[in-house]
Amino acid sequence: MKKRVCVIYTGGTIGMTRTEYGYAPKKDFIRTALSEIKELDSEEMPDYDLVEYDPLLDSSNIAVSHWIQLAEDIEKAYHQYDGFIILHGTDTMAYTASALSFMLKGISKPVILTGSQIPLCEIRNDGRDNIIAAFMIAANYDIPEICLYFGNKLFRGNRATKISSDDLIAFDSPNYPPLAEVGVRIDLNKDNILAPGKDLEVIKFQNHQIAVLKIFPGIQFEVFENIMTSNLKGIVIEAFGAGNIPEGGRALENILNKAIENQTIVVVCTQCLKGSAIIGQYETSKGLFEAGAISGYDMTVEAAITKLYYLFSLNYDIDTIKKLMVTDLRGELSRR
Repeated sequence: MKKRVCVIYTGGTIGMTRTEYGYAPKKDFIRTALSEIKELDSEEMPDYDLVEYDPLLDSSNIAVSHWIQLAEDIEKAYHQYDGFIILHGTDTMAYTASALSFMLKGISKPVILTGSQIPLCEIRNDGRDNIIAAFMIAANYDIPEICLYFGNKLFRGNRATKISSDDLIAFDSPNYPPLAEVGVRIDLNKDNILAPGKDLEVIKFQNHQIAVLKIFPGIQFEVFENIMTSNLKGIVIEAFGAGNIPEGGRALENILNKAIENQTIVVVCTQCLKGSAIIGQYETSKGLFEAGAISGYDMTVEAAITKLYYLFSLNYDIDTIKKLMVTDLRGELSRR
């Protein structure tokens, strides 16, 4: 029996058209564009149904509510399709892929996010190849994960991050090898793929307050003291190297004390594209360690943020959340 996939178009560059003000989304354009990709009519390709969101979203406007909508739409149609393809803007694609990896627990079918740097309306574009490959992988390969396909590589969604705003190789997975590579053949790296789940369970995120703080030379920590309120549930610190921050004197001490007082979870990730943040390795991370901050290891910032949303939404106590933040739940981290 021929496979069937559901294509969900949320918006983004891939389906935009030219206007006098620049590229902009146009209702129903993506349906026409897909119908003009004749390779999708091949016997090797699955049949597909298209769901187009209204309004179409620039991915910069993606919010928790949209992640919930995607998860619910997949849940409703889960037993009708062999796989799902989400056409999405590139700016927040890695965030959405990470979020869905936590929200869609027990998945046993491929969910592939893809898009393009150049719209399909242009003669020279990268969207066509990304769509064709995503269709072929979704229909013909057993990859029960939330994935991100771009530039001839299929990544685990919660390991991917956007690395370029200009290049057609826009994404990478610096700390985990691709699940598949597309060249003359589609080569699956089976040892890198998670085992299928048994029963899909959707965990809807609650909209908790989470912040990200990027460390830089000369940072004045007192600027950020006012965000450390009792409403702030978690903060991801993008630190130097292996989890280091500069001495911040009384202002840093105040921030860390407020985090302890308010039971705000502090997760430390590295600013480096590759490698891990393990606090306590250097003296410059001593303050974080003593304040109860936890290491993000090799998680992307996208994965750390969405994992916090996930764990807070399960209403766990703070100790359980800290324990699970450093536990690999969906293939999002390696402790090394």
